[in-house]
Amino acid sequence: MAAGCMEDPSLERHFKGHRDAVTSVDFSLNKKQLASGSMDSCLMIWSMKPQMRAYRFVGHKDAVMCVQFSPSGHLVASGSRDKTVRLWIPSIKGESTVFKAHTATVRSVHFSSDGQSLVTASDDKTVKVWTVHRQKFLFSLSQHINWVRCARFSPDGRLIVSASDDKTVKLWDKNSRECIHSFCEHGGFVNHVDFHPSGTCIAAAGTDNTVKVWDVRMNRLLQHYQVHSAVVNSLSFHPSGNYLVTASNDSTLKILDLLEGRLLYTLHGHQGPATCVTFSRAGDLFASGGSDEQVMVWKTNFDAADYGDVLKTQKSGTSVDGTHHALQSEMDCGIHLKKTKMQDSGRNHEQQEEESSLATTLEHIMGQLDVLTQTVAILEQRLTLTEDKLKECLENQQKIIQNKKS
Repeated sequence: MAAGCMEDPSLERHFKGHRDAVTSVDFSLNKKQLASGSMDSCLMIWSMKPQMRAYRFVGHKDAVMCVQFSPSGHLVASGSRDKTVRLWIPSIKGESTVFKAHTATVRSVHFSSDGQSLVTASDDKTVKVWTVHRQKFLFSLSQHINWVRCARFSPDGRLIVSASDDKTVKLWDKNSRECIHSFCEHGGFVNHVDFHPSGTCIAAAGTDNTVKVWDVRMNRLLQHYQVHSAVVNSLSFHPSGNYLVTASNDSTLKILDLLEGRLLYTLHGHQGPATCVTFSRAGDLFASGGSDEQVMVWKTNFDAADYGDVLKTQKSGTSVDGTHHALQSEMDCGIHLKKTKMQDSGRNHEQQEEESSLATTLEHIMGQLDVLTQTVAILEQRLTLTEDKLKECLENQQKIIQNKKS
């Protein structure tokens, strides 16, 4: 099915509840919940089921700049202008643990794909890496010379990419903790960056109204899109790797076809700047937030069954001048997916069912571990508070006794 035959994306749900601009949105793994952060200092968890109430989580003392579900969906991380990161259990109690993360606003939080690590980016010009279960600081990456707007792990967790107001995008090796490349082609501040699902490319959005796509293996510019008329705030790759959705101050969302290197759709929904956008893990939905305080959920309407066919029929681009052309890496990725599919179909059906059942069980165990760890962390926090109170009471008691004696 050619791209032109696809149905237009359509607005599916519309959430109102924030009292200021929405800064960040993210879907849970099962798409049952959607998290959003806002300048109103609140984190909201919306249920995708109609008539189900939303949860408003209060804890941050200033604007919530970023939110993300853990891969299992059992935790939500948030970063704030109050310089802290919080980990929440997205249930009715809305309990969270807090850790002092940076010395300035935290702009970005991102879980590694195994859910074990968290990377944060801040106006203190650093990128920091933490363990999730112990909420322990591991190390800092500090070569940026201005605010760091965004940081992301690569799909395999070996690399970290960061975007900054110093007009650079930096690629880091997580193990050696060294900057292995700086991309300096942006004409303005870089607001957002993310890895392609294959891990071979990155896309960055900037205040120069452009979106740029680089190959991280050869460190060369692959695509350069000038489709927005204002600052580009956010972007998200479709899980197939074939599409990219962008959000801009020109109040539009745009969907780019990466294989053909062209604009597919322009979506008008927000009144004022569109601040954030993300695809769901399955890619059938995407959500956007805006300075109009609204969260919108859109149905993608791409036919998942045809991704492979689209890849097969497209011709790979050979242009290296940084203008629109098809991504060779997507072609490689697509062919690989095709081969895998054919090999899989020859497998024993029972074996597939067993593997699926095992994967589901492991996922459930990991989710339970997330909740258990977070509950222990909350209990530890409460115990510390109780100990502090007890210490205070004993000190006061001592003072009273001393005053009576004197």
